[in-house]
Amino acid sequence: MPNITISLDEELIKRGREYAAKHNTSINALIRKYLQQTVESQTDDWLAECFELMNTTGADSKGKQWEREDLYDV
Repeated sequence: MPNITISLDEELIKRGREYAAKHNTSINALIRKYLQQTVESQTDDWLAECFELMNTTGADSKGKQWEREDLYDV
């Protein structure tokens, strides 16, 4: 796997190490994960996956049509 060099603020590195330690990971893994999520989210693959998951739930609205106002009913 190729390596890259980046420059980060010392305080950011310190806080990143603390966060990584609390989550049993490394700064390297955090950056890799964030970059991967950022790049992959620019494709429409996630949308197709969401619709596929919705189709496999077996849920049935029984013809109920939702209106915007229904979101605010308490």
